[in-house]
Amino acid sequence: MASQPLVTVYITNYNYGAYLRQAVDSVFTQTFTDYELIIIDDGSTDGSREIVLEYEGREGVTVLLQQNSGLNRTSNTALSMARGRYIMRLDADDYLAPQALAVMVEVLERNPSVGLVFPDYYYVNESGAILGREIRNDFNGGVSLPDMPAHGACTLIRRSHLLSVGGYSEEFRCQDGYDLWLRFIEKHEVRNVNEPLFYYRQHGGSLSGNRKMIVETRARIKAAHAQRSNRPECPTLAFIPVRGKSVDSGCLALESLDGKTLLDWTIDAALEAQQLCGVAVTTPDADVIAHVRSRYGDAVHVLERPKQMARSNTTLHDTMMHVLQNMPEHAKTACACMMLSVETPFRSSLYIDKAINTARIFDVDTVIAVSPENDLFFRHDGTGLHLVGNDMKYGGKRFEREYLFRAVPGLHLLTRSWYESNPNWLGDRVGHIVLAEDALHLVRTMRDLAVAQTLLSWERN
Repeated sequence: MASQPLVTVYITNYNYGAYLRQAVDSVFTQTFTDYELIIIDDGSTDGSREIVLEYEGREGVTVLLQQNSGLNRTSNTALSMARGRYIMRLDADDYLAPQALAVMVEVLERNPSVGLVFPDYYYVNESGAILGREIRNDFNGGVSLPDMPAHGACTLIRRSHLLSVGGYSEEFRCQDGYDLWLRFIEKHEVRNVNEPLFYYRQHGGSLSGNRKMIVETRARIKAAHAQRSNRPECPTLAFIPVRGKSVDSGCLALESLDGKTLLDWTIDAALEAQQLCGVAVTTPDADVIAHVRSRYGDAVHVLERPKQMARSNTTLHDTMMHVLQNMPEHAKTACACMMLSVETPFRSSLYIDKAINTARIFDVDTVIAVSPENDLFFRHDGTGLHLVGNDMKYGGKRFEREYLFRAVPGLHLLTRSWYESNPNWLGDRVGHIVLAEDALHLVRTMRDLAVAQTLLSWERN
């Protein structure tokens, strides 16, 4: 190994003793050999420190034992120790294909303008059996909305470029790859390789299984990035359409959930959001109007909507235009409008601000709330059922371009530049935010309401 290596690979380990040797060995068996390896144990308590020490003194390997500091701080420690022109993190529970470094180094060497390259990968289970393959969209000219980031690990980065964006933010305990991605694509080109070059292990202790932590951390990352990058503000008017029982006998907006109405849950979330310039409730129902005025006073605009505009076939655009026409002048100049649904009481202010920051960061026309769907879906074409998209159960391949996302009624944002010139509810560029499981719960029936109350009680206990 050269005294000044071309590549630095670092492995961060915290209680992954069962997998650590496979990760390290996958570096040693690379066909590309001009690298150094840094192994950092981040305060493990499972005996894996002893495994780390087995590699101490080996040529080209540096070992560091430290108290638990978290992934991002540990990554910055590795960055400060690295000597390679390129740097890559390998998680201690994953492992590389033998050609991984050779393939990705060649991309960066051949393309000086590219600062980061990432590959496809295999999913494996705890024992290393392949479950499927992740096939990413083609960033070599095929991606115009880069809102699906590279995997945080096994991505090869020019060290100088990583330093130029400030390394890893220590503000967040997880989702280091997402934060880095947003800062990186602001300044540098990225590419990918449609070849599986590492093995991503899925097991009970994997952070990737904690969806709530991930989506909420991404919301905070987006907020920090929008502020840090001086993105233009996007003051947004939120409106909450409510039919009320005078139009829809099944409307539950004024039913109680944990001491306040379903409508109150949505209004309170809107009032807690940081980037809304106004909140309006539009309804033809006298009871709803009286409730909002009594509880919220001037904090919420109440707009009496004609009954004919509260029918189920009224378009989003017509509802929004009616709201805008009847709002104070300052609200009419909002950069965006957002419809909020009373059916999703657990959709908090965090998601409202996250949607607005998504519009700010990615310059999209629309932002919708979604849930990724991993079940099997079929279409009938007259000859029988045919699979829609790809699933690991069918050939083991998951094409990112064929992922399915289910739209959920939590929120829907349209930018002013779009709704002033188009009546369509979806723009040409559609961004999205993923909701965690609790925020997905819909309350459309009294049974749903009872389940929501049970969920709240369960969380408290």
